[in-house]
Amino acid sequence: MDDQQLLRYARHILLDELGIEGQEAFLAARVLVVGAGGLGSPAAMYLASAGVGHIVLADDDIVELSNLQRQLLHTTDRLGQPKAASGRATLLALNPGIEVQALERRLLGAELDEQVAAADVVLDCSDNFATRHQINRACVRHRKPLVSGAAIRFDGQVGVFDLRDDAAPCYHCLFPEADDVEEANCATMGVFAPLVGIIGSTQAAEALKLLAGVGTSLSGRLLHLDVRNMQWRSMNVPRDHECAVCAGR
Repeated sequence: MDDQQLLRYARHILLDELGIEGQEAFLAARVLVVGAGGLGSPAAMYLASAGVGHIVLADDDIVELSNLQRQLLHTTDRLGQPKAASGRATLLALNPGIEVQALERRLLGAELDEQVAAADVVLDCSDNFATRHQINRACVRHRKPLVSGAAIRFDGQVGVFDLRDDAAPCYHCLFPEADDVEEANCATMGVFAPLVGIIGSTQAAEALKLLAGVGTSLSGRLLHLDVRNMQWRSMNVPRDHECAVCAGR
């Protein structure tokens, strides 16, 4: 690291658990963030400010006025712009010393596989089950750690599926894919703005811990937050050895 980096990341370097080695792990890392909305905003911003060297930000949506209540990557003067491009501008303004790749499209098939395979950690900040299950299947194939978050109304959840570990569950173990699942989305049900900040920041924290090998991750656990009463609940998530997605792992 040069003098500017030592100064920028000094408060990380002072942490005995991180130090220079941990910060260098961040700088050398590549993280895929799927979704540049409510969850992706704080998650990507903390990853960028922490010095993750290469961030891939994927989103096929554009910035709308109703997004600005909670999606802090975006500003009023960027209405109508692609969220991925808007997010990239914000992240580089925060930290011009990193690389940010904006993918202004929905990741599917071979491209999703390619991006997951290249990443050290994948953050699922999407808002629909179809995308979550596609990301999970790619992470299972390439044995990549997945940090998943969700938020609706006043309730949020975050979990880690560390697919490098044979004993760890995948997302499908917890939420099996089904055609009759009723989607809940903030466009029809609403979402409390600070909630996505809390969940997205927690995703960033878990991703950074995985990159630096610090502490104990949420692998095998799911955290649920009821922000109305500010209560966290933790539940254990065992691996389903008959899971249709990861049983052969």
